[in-house]
Amino acid sequence: MTKVTASPRLIERPVIKILFGGLLGGLFVTVFFWTAGKFDWLRGWIYIVLLACGQGTSTFYVWWKDPELLRRRSEIGEGTKTWDKVLVRLFVVLYFVMLITAALDERLGWSAMSWWLWLVGTAMYIIFMIVLTWAMCVNPHFEKFVRIQDDRGHRVIDAGPYRIIRHPGYLAIILGFVLPVPFILGSWCAFVLAFLAVLCLVIRTAWEDRTLRKELSGYEDYTRRVRYRLLFGIW
Repeated sequence: MTKVTASPRLIERPVIKILFGGLLGGLFVTVFFWTAGKFDWLRGWIYIVLLACGQGTSTFYVWWKDPELLRRRSEIGEGTKTWDKVLVRLFVVLYFVMLITAALDERLGWSAMSWWLWLVGTAMYIIFMIVLTWAMCVNPHFEKFVRIQDDRGHRVIDAGPYRIIRHPGYLAIILGFVLPVPFILGSWCAFVLAFLAVLCLVIRTAWEDRTLRKELSGYEDYTRRVRYRLLFGIW
């Protein structure tokens, strides 16, 4: 009987990704609390725990439902729109500047927010992380970048939250991943960057929707059935 062994590369790649991710995560936590001027910042730790638990649970569930989707989300597929690469990078920069602003606010006391508002942010995060995970599980084309996935038989998805609005993933990121952060970290100043990040996502929603209408078969009919892109009854 021939013994089948795994390729060393297949073993090394996940390990390298985990180690690299852990290194970046540790570096981020260090810079985050160093900027705040203290490592016993309770709101900061609440955010870190929520982020780790929420992202970890969501990732595990999506992996259980569709492991191939997670693999594709870690790559930039053929045909990815250049403008989307720019918007994604801009969003990431704005998001991290928002975190640093909140940490500086804690250190320098630029603004004060009632303690109980972290409960509002926490509730928003949990609710919309569930919505985001739901959208990812329903939509096998939920890649990280915008492209027409001809290599994957790209089709219109109109199940689950896609029956209500056309881009539930963006809504979940806005209401669960961006706007709750200033509440959790207790910084009114961080809302300036949060609103800029939201604006970036709104532009991305509009451009992706326009791309799908032009290039994805059946999407125009879908827009007649589901009228709203992001906010039901508004837009």
